[in-house]
Amino acid sequence: MPKIFKFSQFTQFSLRDLIVTAGPMTVLVIALCYVAYRLVDPSPPKQVTLATGQENGAYEEFGKKYAAALGKFGIKVTLVPSMGSQENLQRLMDPDSGVDIAFVQSGSIEQQAAKDAGLVSLGSLFTEPVWLFYRESKKITQLTQLKGLRVNVGPEGTGVPKLFKTILSVNGLEPSDVKIKQLENTPATVELLEGRIDALVFSSAPDALLIQMLLQTPGIKLFDFTQAEAYSRRFPFLTHVVLPRGIVDLGRDLPPKNYHLIAPTATLVAREDLHPALIDLFVQAAGTIHGGAGWFRKQGEFPNASYTEIPVIPEAEKFYKDGPPFLQRYMSFWLANFFERMWVVIVALGALILPLSRIVPPLYVWKVRSRVYRWYGQLRTVEQAIEDVPPGKRATVYPAQLKRLAEIEERVNQISIPLSFADELYRLRSHINLVRKRILWLCEAKQETQESKEEVKPASA
Repeated sequence: MPKIFKFSQFTQFSLRDLIVTAGPMTVLVIALCYVAYRLVDPSPPKQVTLATGQENGAYEEFGKKYAAALGKFGIKVTLVPSMGSQENLQRLMDPDSGVDIAFVQSGSIEQQAAKDAGLVSLGSLFTEPVWLFYRESKKITQLTQLKGLRVNVGPEGTGVPKLFKTILSVNGLEPSDVKIKQLENTPATVELLEGRIDALVFSSAPDALLIQMLLQTPGIKLFDFTQAEAYSRRFPFLTHVVLPRGIVDLGRDLPPKNYHLIAPTATLVAREDLHPALIDLFVQAAGTIHGGAGWFRKQGEFPNASYTEIPVIPEAEKFYKDGPPFLQRYMSFWLANFFERMWVVIVALGALILPLSRIVPPLYVWKVRSRVYRWYGQLRTVEQAIEDVPPGKRATVYPAQLKRLAEIEERVNQISIPLSFADELYRLRSHINLVRKRILWLCEAKQETQESKEEVKPASA
């Protein structure tokens, strides 16, 4: 057992010294990584709240598609119904509402007001034509003919009342010239079919069930905005779109002609503090959900960064221009997101670790050698103690220093040191032996001097 113990004192390297020298730097790097991770925050929350719109509306239908798309990545999307665009804006500007992102119609807010409220756009998703349905008996060909009619524009909180009042104003009509009703879409449709109102106004994608139904209902006509191009020139947030003949039902030739419509666009609007990873997921989902061809769009025309007065976030603009980020084309979303958000930190840590890696080996060597070199101080103390010793004290000092040397040697023999540094240990032991020989030589010289003195005394006597 003693032999094994002594042999175990000599190893290829000293783990203890390695930990002592590299440990603090390792802890520093780990701490920096943790702080950087917290600051960069690469992991998004697992839940997000999306404000949609009215029942049976396009916003509601698209909200379900977004929930399904983000659900594949483990993100739960809570859908919150609302009256529409204006109410969604109010919720976004209220931090206590719990709404993180919402559908908002273009033209609903001024650009400066959006900036002041800390709102950002993820881009335009699809056009929302203004659908003015009326009873066929009214024969409306000009908007001025709405004067005195009962027209439903939807409840406050939607984007339609504000938009419709703007349209009336450019046609020389005041809101008081029309008997405005503010029912929700579904009960308003019932009222129109029952004849209790004369017309109703929607602003929605054609995917909405009520739009599909009204386009095919006998006795209900769609107003043709023959001046649509003029509207789009007057109001930048409006576009001129055409509902092609036969698009609803080719067999029945519905509609029987091309209809010109004016259309704001639906946008995704979020708070500027929404986690960037969630923004990436919503933008990518938008590309999948709205990127195909439709009644009013060509393949790949939407989503885009146009038709919105709210500043579009740079990540969304880059996606619409160049497609998914490079890493996301070859890695899973979460792994790519981690590297994309942490690459600056990784480079910075690499720049820190490189010089540290050059410092650690010399520190390790110094730490190991210091266990040997510190005994040279003790050895030097012994040498100083035997220098210029008065003759009367030599008999006491020399033996004491020999004893001290023996203690030092005993302690040195217990030093644990890697084999690659064994020469340092053997050199120390040889130096100890050298000092011992010197003391012994001094002792012999003292003895010879003493004997010489004793011989001289009888001769002189």
